[in-house]
Amino acid sequence: MSKTLLLEIGTEEIPAYAMPGIISQLKENAERTFEEMRLSFASVRTMGTPRRLALVVEGLNEKQADLSKENRGPAVNIAFDADGNPTKAAQGFARGQGVDAKDLVTKDGYVYAMVHEVGGDTKELLSDTLKGLVDGLTFPNNMHWANLDYKFIRPLRWLVGLYGDEVIEFETANVKSGRVSRGHRFLSEGDFEIKSADSYEKACEEQFIIVDHNRRRDMIRQQIIDLAESKGGKAQIEEGLLEEVLYLVEYPTALCGTIDDKYLKLPAEAVITPMRDHQRYFPVLKDGKLMPLFITIRNGGREHLEIVQHGNERVLRARLEDAQFFFDEDRKKSLEEHGDKLKTVVFQEGLGSIYDKALRLEKLAAYIADALKVSAQDKKDAMRAAKLAKADLVTGMVTEFTELQGIMGREYALLDGETEAVAQAIDEHYMPRSAGDGQPASVAGRIVSLADKIDNLVATFSRGLIPTGSQDPFALRRQALGMVNMLIEAEYHISLAGLVDQSMDLLNISGVKDRQKMQSDVADFMKLRLKNVLSEADIRYDVVDAVFVDIDDIYGTTLRAKAVDEAVKKGMDSVIQAFNRAGNISRKVDAVEAGCDEKLFVDNAEKALYDAFVDTSAKVDELIAAQNYGGAIAGLAKLSAPIDGFFDAVMVMDKDEKIKNNRLGMLKAVDGLICKIADFSKIVLA
Repeated sequence: MSKTLLLEIGTEEIPAYAMPGIISQLKENAERTFEEMRLSFASVRTMGTPRRLALVVEGLNEKQADLSKENRGPAVNIAFDADGNPTKAAQGFARGQGVDAKDLVTKDGYVYAMVHEVGGDTKELLSDTLKGLVDGLTFPNNMHWANLDYKFIRPLRWLVGLYGDEVIEFETANVKSGRVSRGHRFLSEGDFEIKSADSYEKACEEQFIIVDHNRRRDMIRQQIIDLAESKGGKAQIEEGLLEEVLYLVEYPTALCGTIDDKYLKLPAEAVITPMRDHQRYFPVLKDGKLMPLFITIRNGGREHLEIVQHGNERVLRARLEDAQFFFDEDRKKSLEEHGDKLKTVVFQEGLGSIYDKALRLEKLAAYIADALKVSAQDKKDAMRAAKLAKADLVTGMVTEFTELQGIMGREYALLDGETEAVAQAIDEHYMPRSAGDGQPASVAGRIVSLADKIDNLVATFSRGLIPTGSQDPFALRRQALGMVNMLIEAEYHISLAGLVDQSMDLLNISGVKDRQKMQSDVADFMKLRLKNVLSEADIRYDVVDAVFVDIDDIYGTTLRAKAVDEAVKKGMDSVIQAFNRAGNISRKVDAVEAGCDEKLFVDNAEKALYDAFVDTSAKVDELIAAQNYGGAIAGLAKLSAPIDGFFDAVMVMDKDEKIKNNRLGMLKAVDGLICKIADFSKIVLA
């Protein structure tokens, strides 16, 4: 037989951002706990509203499963004396296992106790279990309240524990469990009883609580869609905002408010940002243009909606009035004129002002444009955008609504008569702004974005502020990952070392050791980002390690990785073994340089390998230049037979020093050619 178990944890309002993680954690903890307790169940569900976390375990067996196990004890020669009688060691072991010494069995040279544990009644176990599930939750931050030495994300106010229709009694933080829950703050009559675990959701809904967050999310989404369509528009539903609103309400009702038409003369983002990010409203669009409407979600029913609507309109009006004021003030100067004020804004300690950074970005943009061999117009647009990219940071609009950086720069640039390409690049250079955001779409945007990110990396690293652990106050990991993804998506071949060198020049980093360390630090930092990208693309980990002999061309490295991965999966073990024979011995000798003298060849096998190397080398270099890494690997594979023949015919470490060094030099040259693709010694062979 089985019953449904309910645990409800009632609290003061929990921050919306924390709810998804807590709900997931409660489910995982419950599943693990019941499995460890040998309690079978049909399913585990977790739900939540701002004031409650709920666990519903359906089909929870009324009895633990019995447990039979063999516990190993001492060795036979220790457990029994010469006459076969149990020693004190055997007797002590048997006593500890709850069995008689005569019942011990021998196997594999040891004695074993055959223990059978009868499962207990589930109901008798649940009190401690439910208390453990409550106390075992962890949170991003905690609160203390009253004089309790107890921590929780918000103060506990009530607990419900039901197994079927029976109360499971337990207590934590001076709160005792029962069957009484609390309804909606305004719509319900207050406390209400839950008759059984199976009736939980229905009982909550009768008290205006939609406890299932998935159902509540669907309700909110559909209400927004329906309401927008009824007004002749389409709601812009941003998933992050929807998730936040989800955990702010228990009984959602959508309502529509209006916006004064005069505010629609502002750039759309200047209206949408305070609406969405500050007030948690959903914009309504028609044919891609903002309508004078917004949709918000009320935590309540449909009564007196006009009063709630009026209040929301009044609050938003004040926000938009601020936006209008800042916009009007900003337009008294051009974007370029605003840029002069950047001289008063410090970039980083010891690294000058944001104005200085803008000058560096302009020069970096020119360098990157030349390196990528873009058109003269794209270079011109990129340099102009780089000069103006940071100017909007000192405008009133961005000072008030920081989320609009780049966006207002784009809008002000267009109003100043800048080209569409320049304006777009100003906006795009911050991309990706967050996880899941896209990459710059324009050439100029990519160039300025690369310039900004490499300048941020080198500048911050020069201050010794390389991210460690979870600390990354300047979001350098996100920026480095953005660079990697951008180079790959745009299929750009550019030298990472060249970018770092140019950035160091502009930052006046001149010490040889400092520059070498910077190159190493940036390369290592980028490697980790690139490694993650390749892993997500299902490239074998050993292939990734193999191609990381050189990541200077990040996009080129991804092409090499894909080619090597494909070749390895098709099977080239014997070829790799031959490659490794050449590398294993030649890398141990640093004193010998790559290259050889044909006059010192003694055996035909030396000549055969040399001829194959000469013939292959030129072809492989051509294929690499054409980015045909698959063809290059196929070409290198032709060296495997001559390599094996060489090792079968000659002793590399010849007594004659000249012959030995000549052979080592040839192997170094062969290994160097192979390593232009990958260090195949990193590949794990089956």
